[in-house]
Amino acid sequence: MNHQLFSGTTNTSKAKFSIGIDLGTTHSVLSYVDISDPDNDEITQKVLQIPQLIAPGVIEDKPQLPSFLYQAHAAELTEGDVVLPWTNQPKFLVGEIARHLGAKTPIRLVSSAKSWLCHAGVDCKEAILPSEAPDEVEKLSPFQASVAYLEHLSAAWNKQYPDQPITEQEITLTIPASFDPAARELTAEAAQQVGLTNATLLEEPQAALYSWIEKSEGDWRNHATVGDIILVIDVGGGTTDLSLIAVTEQGGNLGLTRVAVGDHILLGGDNMDLALAYTLKAKLEKAGNQRLAAWQIQALTHACRDAKETILSNDEADNIAVVVPNRGSSLIGGTLRTELTRDEVNAVLLEGFLPEVSSHEYPAINPRSGLRSKGLPYAQDAAITRHLAAFLSRQVDAVKNIDGVTLSENASFLHPSAVLFNGGVLKSPRITSRLMSVLNSWLTAEQAPDARLLSGLDLDLAVARGAAYYGYVRQGHGVRIKGGTAASYYVGVESSMPAVPGMAPEIQALCIAPFGMEEGSNAELVGDEFGLIVGEPVRFRFFSSKTRRDDTVGTRLEYWGDDELEELNEIEITLSDEGYKVGEVISVHLNSLITETGTLELHAVSNQNNQHWKIEFDVRSGEE
Repeated sequence: MNHQLFSGTTNTSKAKFSIGIDLGTTHSVLSYVDISDPDNDEITQKVLQIPQLIAPGVIEDKPQLPSFLYQAHAAELTEGDVVLPWTNQPKFLVGEIARHLGAKTPIRLVSSAKSWLCHAGVDCKEAILPSEAPDEVEKLSPFQASVAYLEHLSAAWNKQYPDQPITEQEITLTIPASFDPAARELTAEAAQQVGLTNATLLEEPQAALYSWIEKSEGDWRNHATVGDIILVIDVGGGTTDLSLIAVTEQGGNLGLTRVAVGDHILLGGDNMDLALAYTLKAKLEKAGNQRLAAWQIQALTHACRDAKETILSNDEADNIAVVVPNRGSSLIGGTLRTELTRDEVNAVLLEGFLPEVSSHEYPAINPRSGLRSKGLPYAQDAAITRHLAAFLSRQVDAVKNIDGVTLSENASFLHPSAVLFNGGVLKSPRITSRLMSVLNSWLTAEQAPDARLLSGLDLDLAVARGAAYYGYVRQGHGVRIKGGTAASYYVGVESSMPAVPGMAPEIQALCIAPFGMEEGSNAELVGDEFGLIVGEPVRFRFFSSKTRRDDTVGTRLEYWGDDELEELNEIEITLSDEGYKVGEVISVHLNSLITETGTLELHAVSNQNNQHWKIEFDVRSGEE
């Protein structure tokens, strides 16, 4: 059995700038570094000031583009209200004005498009957003919304740098570490649709660590030693992302190796905004004896987002007025007023989302209702600390094969020695203090040293800055985090057996990409022969594992535990039968590729004439 692994090529870009784009759930940011001089060891990092409408007819430059899109009523705005520096008729209304108008009319607001990209239960190219909008509101797909944000960022860049078009620069686009292959493919395709054909994908926790390294100006080596395990906790607008990166020794120098990532947890600022909204809803209903309608709760949620961010970012803001639209006809009856207090924010966020639990308390799994409204598959348990405990426990063996990194024999969870925070939610000292307190209580219970906090990041801009710096690192400067695939990937192979009543053919899971397979690597299973059916619909089953680290290309699993493999979205495809009969079974071997972009491809190769069939991971598109 011959399994060959070929390594990829190094970057030879002739671009002037390395551009990092954080396509976030609630904000998008573009940062850039001049890489035109390959011998320059000093860099200047800049963040693009993005022109955007903040109100009808009013443009302002801001470092962040809110990731919101507003589907305005035909009579709501005039042509002059939406003019941008690069167009008089933008296709979509995005950014600060979308967020502002959507707070008043939430049924017309598209938000959390990024979270929908990894929702296996929907077609991400189907017009489904806003998800609860009435028929008269034009809808669009999560994919279209992502493209709209990238188009605005690209136009803003080209307006300021007309001689250096963005399509000719080196682009790094960040994604959650926990994105599955389909969500990665969708993100890459969105970039390609706006002309960013040379975009590379980078995991957000790695980008945050790159930013910390860049901002330290070389001093990071005084804060990290061989054997350190850095826990990156990223709590953003829509997700909680957990990663572990080990500090290793490579050729006598410090190196970094990403050793584990967590599950995709839809738990973040959006959940917190909703929790605060229901807190104020109870106050309003108690004061006025009036039940709030669903559309008012949506508006209240958006208002709570703004109030929460003000309180968390401003130590002097203790009480923030919150206004909710009402259907009353008078000026006074037209709104409902209340306020969000700092004490309420602390109580709801700390006790609800960051309770003090033990390292053995894992997320609760509650029975689900048979019927539920269409929406995002949010985490059932809102306690981030319980999700963290489960992650560290599952990864207790993650460093057993990492040279220079050791773990005590009696450890029940992996012991981080340092913590790096990222994400807008973690700008609050109260929240970060609680997380460090809980984590260190677990370490103390197992006689391990406290984890230290790695500080210095701008949590709003770190991911974009780190992505831009990554392009500089790819030129051969600084230290590069060794990562590769965040999971092992498998394809289901049906066994050849006689028909048995009531028994489906057994399925084996064949490893096609092991954990840590590097970008640009190609694995060919030339010794394994399979039968591929062409010309008629067939189904493929794919699996992933974040705990099976020792499997290699070609490993076959006949059975596995529920906590070992996770089945990805099954796909149905009709492969071309050109040159063959419909339904013919072709003798093939498999070839898997982690592209330079960071996506996973699987090809079936004919053993007779070397013809290739690409078996694509489901990108949840209804298009043929």
